[in-house]
Order: sequence, then structure tokens, then C-alpha cells
Amino acid sequence: MTIEEVVARRCIREVLHFTTNSGVTGILASHFIKARPNLLEDEYLEHILKLNCPNRRDARWLDFVNLSITRINSHLFGIADGNWHRNLNGWWCILALDPAVLSHDDVVFTTTNNIYTGCRRGKGVAGLEAMFTPVVEKWHANRVMRDPAQPDCEPTCRQAEVLYPQEVSTAYLRRIYVREEEHRDSVHGIFGALSLAPVECVIHPAHFA
Repeated sequence: MTIEEVVARRCIREVLHFTTNSGVTGILASHFIKARPNLLEDEYLEHILKLNCPNRRDARWLDFVNLSITRINSHLFGIADGNWHRNLNGWWCILALDPAVLSHDDVVFTTTNNIYTGCRRGKGVAGLEAMFTPVVEKWHANRVMRDPAQPDCEPTCRQAEVLYPQEVSTAYLRRIYVREEEHRDSVHGIFGALSLAPVECVIHPAHFA
């Protein structure tokens, strides 16, 4: 079995990455969602940079972009939105990528938050399928049980991550989700200002919950 076959069998439609309006401007301007070290080296991005997570504890994995399958990591987003960036002068959006990125070289799949002691990491079909096991251990005596009503396309643990090496091309960007119409208008304005062909922009507040 291949990753493409797993994606098709599970009906995985999207791989997601949340960011701010400043972040999406930089991403579209540079044509890449970049890992943290690459962001700091970009002359354009250094002027608008707002890191989703100011203090990353998984230093070994800083060269990877953090992505989610089907739904964002609402735990991390809640901290970013309500704590790290609670006074954000701007707004959030979610970038939806083609699931083809899951089959790219050196992509790492994790069963839960990458810093947790119970996290299992893997590559290929085995690594991807491990995200959907009936039970996921986060740390000792703390487990997530798969909900019987959970769609096949959603990992068992909401904090499961896809770690993509270095940078993800916006050639795989299929749509952008926002919370309200004003934000959608702003997204269209960003595409226009950068002279880029726009992708679909969808108002979907529930995706941020």
C-alpha cells in the first residue's frame, strides 16, 4: 500500500496550517510555508514575522513545518490565539494544502504533540497509519481513545502533527479558510497586491474551534 492509497481510502482531503494575516502575506510573497530557521533568514519576512509559537521546545525539529490532517491542532491554536497572541493586531486564517504533500520525501508523521514523551514518530505508510490507531499515548497514564464517531480522515489525537522538512510550496495551496467576510476581502486584497492568481477563500468559523 502507498501513502496515496491510504489518503484515498481515508478520504483525506486537506492538510492544514494556521497562520496570521501577516503570516499569509509572507507565505504568498515568498511562495513557501517555511520552517522557523528559514523564516529568520528571509529579508522580506523579517519585517512582518509573527511566530505562531514563540517558544518552541522541540528544538530538534525546528527545520520542519508543522501541519495537521483534516482539522487544525485546536489545543495549540487556542494557546496561540488566547495567550501568545491574545492582543494580535490582525486575524487568523487556515491554509488548506493538497494531501499530495503527505507523500513527499522525508515527511514525518507523529501520533500526538511532538514534545510529548508518548509520541510515536514515523515515515511512510506505517507512520501515517499510526496517527489513526484506536489508542494514542500522550505521556504515561494519559491516553486518547479514538471516538467511534470520528471520521476516518481525522487522526485519533487532535495534536497529531505532520512534520514537513524545510518548506512547503504554495503550489499545493488549494484554499484559505477565514472566520468572517472582512478577512476574506483582505485575503483577496493580498493576492491582488502581490499580483497572484487567487485560490478559493472560504468563511468557516467552525474550523477555528
